[in-house]
This record gives sequence, structure tokens and C-alpha cells, in this order.
Amino acid sequence: MAKTKKQYAVIGMGRFGSSVAQELSKLGFDVLAIDASEQRIQEVSNWVTHAVAADSTDEEAMRSLGLRNFDVVIVAIGEDIQASILTSLILKELGVPELIVKAQNALHGKVLDKIGANKVVFPERDMGLRVAHHLISPNILEYIELSDDYGIVEMKAPRFTIGRNLMQLEIRPKFRCNVLAIKHGTDNVTISPNAEDVIRDGDVLVIVGKTEDLSELELSYAEG
Repeated sequence: MAKTKKQYAVIGMGRFGSSVAQELSKLGFDVLAIDASEQRIQEVSNWVTHAVAADSTDEEAMRSLGLRNFDVVIVAIGEDIQASILTSLILKELGVPELIVKAQNALHGKVLDKIGANKVVFPERDMGLRVAHHLISPNILEYIELSDDYGIVEMKAPRFTIGRNLMQLEIRPKFRCNVLAIKHGTDNVTISPNAEDVIRDGDVLVIVGKTEDLSELELSYAEG
């Protein structure tokens, strides 16, 4: 019988891992939670499909859980970089189809890339970026790093932009950034808006550009 939905395994029930597991469960996916701590497993057992206390650096234990049959395995081990690397090596050898690993720092990330992780995430760094951009301008709702040089910001339209169109704001000629979309409330989005589109109260601008250009725009559009 064909699987009807993706199955995920999350290893490491710290703050990041438990948050990922809980959100996947809320979205209706089957989630296997794994942690060496019985206490942490007890804490998450009520809201995941399965929860198992196991040592992720024990190859036989990982093999017995059938992790190669899961669509995605997320390694969310916290401070123990050695355990994170060894776990990732074991999972690659077991033939896990997609491996996503949390990295503590750039060097850790490079090692995980060499091992063959499909994606390496830096939650602490990414949160730091979001906080920093929000501090620059409280209008910044979200910041996404596309690469070292480019990013996307979601910005609540400042008061002085309301009632003006994109041509009048001159975001591209002044800041070398492009408005990808304008969100009007929760359900209405204008993709690739034209120069005549008028900004309304409560709108959110989705803007892409070079990191330094976005920072210049954020500082210029900061309020309060």
C-alpha cells in the first residue's frame, strides 16, 4: 500500500528538535521522535506519532528503527558536535533518502556537507539575523538569507508609504531592491506588482536585494 503522507524522524528533542517535531505533527505528518533521554521522550510522546529513547550514535539501534524507510530524517542534536557528526555518518550509511542536520557553527556545517547532508541549517544564526534586522527596523517582520550576498525581507508598510504607489516610492532606483509581492491581509497577495500599485494601511512588502542594499532600505524606512 502506497504511503499517503511523508514520514519524518527527528533526532534530538532539545528546543529546536522538539519544535520541529511538534510543528510537523500539527501539520498532520507521521513523526518519530528520538532522544537518548527518557525524560525528554516522555515530554514529547503525547504529540508525536512515535517516541523512542535511543542512542543515535549506536548504529544497530538506528538500524532497528528502520530510519531508511522515512522520507526525511532531521538531526537536531544540540551541543554535542561529535554525536551530531557520528549520527549523520550512520544515517548516510543506512541510506536515509534525505538528511537535514542542525549545525552549531560554520566548521560543523562544512563537515556535515562533506558527509553528504542534503541540507544544513543554522537555527541560532538565522534567529540572530532576524533579531538584528528587527532591531534595525521594527517594521521588519521576517528576514530570509538567500546567500551570503542576497536576502529577502518582509516589511510592514511604514506610515509614510501609505497612499503612494511603487513608482513614487522609488525602491528600485534608490535602493537597488525589487518588490516581489505585496500582501494585503492574510489571504490577498499581489505577485510581481506594477509601478502603479498603491500601498494600503496594513500592507506587507516582500522585497529582495543585496544584503547591504536591504540594510540601507531598512534604515531609511525605520520608524520610531
